[in-house]
Amino acid sequence: MGFLDNAKDAAEATGKKIGEFVDDTKERISDKADELHAEADVKKAEADVKHAEANRDATEAKNEYKEDLRN
Repeated sequence: MGFLDNAKDAAEATGKKIGEFVDDTKERISDKADELHAEADVKKAEADVKHAEANRDATEAKNEYKEDLRN
């Protein structure tokens, strides 16, 4: 029985190790997805800021032009 017990223990240890590997891989994928999502949020926010700045600059230019016409 010693050989069979050793084989059983080895198979259980291998199964446990494979399970841990799968869990770790799932966690790494989830972490990477979170990272990519956060990066996309930052890029969107930066684009929104640029759009707001361009809108502000255009409004200032329009108002300056209108003020020059009034003078």
